[in-house]
Amino acid sequence: MRRGTIRTPAFMPVGTAATVKAMKPGDVEAAGADIILGNTYHLMLRPGAERVARLGGLHGFMGWKRPILTDSGGYQVMSLADLTKRSEEGVSFKSHLDGTRHLLSPERSMEIQRLLGSDIVMAFDELVPTTSTREVQAAAMERSMRWAKRSRDGFDAGGAHAEGAALFGIQQGALDEGLRKASADALIDIGFDGYAVGGLAVGEGQEAMFGCLDFAPGQLPADKPRYLMGVGKPTDIVGAVERGIDMFDCVLPTRSGRTGQAFTRQGPVNIRNARHAEDQGPIDPACPCPVCATWSRAYLHHLVRAGEILGAMLMTEHNIWFYETLMADLRVAITAGGLTAFADDFRARYQQAGENK
Repeated sequence: MRRGTIRTPAFMPVGTAATVKAMKPGDVEAAGADIILGNTYHLMLRPGAERVARLGGLHGFMGWKRPILTDSGGYQVMSLADLTKRSEEGVSFKSHLDGTRHLLSPERSMEIQRLLGSDIVMAFDELVPTTSTREVQAAAMERSMRWAKRSRDGFDAGGAHAEGAALFGIQQGALDEGLRKASADALIDIGFDGYAVGGLAVGEGQEAMFGCLDFAPGQLPADKPRYLMGVGKPTDIVGAVERGIDMFDCVLPTRSGRTGQAFTRQGPVNIRNARHAEDQGPIDPACPCPVCATWSRAYLHHLVRAGEILGAMLMTEHNIWFYETLMADLRVAITAGGLTAFADDFRARYQQAGENK
């Protein structure tokens, strides 16, 4: 891309409101991130897409020079269902900030992402819970495909921005193989630069998600990036890469860092646990991050228990390094033809039961 190469598999740290929480942009890049994610819904409400455009676009505004993918806002309006009203035109909703009324349509979503200066633009779609009836899932998928075509047309009308950016379509259809296939066929017919597997990681559990990923990525073009939205735990990512996924995003490493959870090759660690109070070792002896090279578990335990801002910053930095190092290790394993062996070894060492360590 014009702002840099994105190595895949890639993990995109989430910068919802023009910031990866508790991290400076240079530190995110130093951890190995090629791309971050911003959010259409939140940025349109605050500070406003038009204001960001006047201030030089999202890259200049937040000081990030590499690629940015912007989520279309579809997930956020679904999660705020009590404040929204859906129609063929789009989604009318009340701002969770001040109660003002807005309409987010495929065309407006494309306009906002253009104003932000996004490098990868996501089509606007309708997301429904996987527990919905097949009739509801089918209707939402079909509307998403109509919105995908409107997103394509709106994106293409974006002039110079469209020439330098990419547009991804989003496959829907919940856990239903037939609906997923119909969605994939419709998206391929429209034509996109990449494709996302949407509608997962919304509470269905890892087994059901993997069951869907056993067929969904294979319905999409193998020569275009395939992006699993909102995933996830380290074992989710490893399993999804085995099933053909190239790109990921999730708030987990940053959110966990702010609440005292660190990720290690032996599973997650709760740094608040009293057993770390006098532990002079690093979070993870095998981790190359500056946090593990400098500070002990005992110090991090103290910072987090005392509610110091530095605790959230250092824990988050370590977690972002862990995720980006995992992606680098996956890329090496794929290049060497050893993905299965790497994945099996990772799962054997990474024990979810270690969550309270």
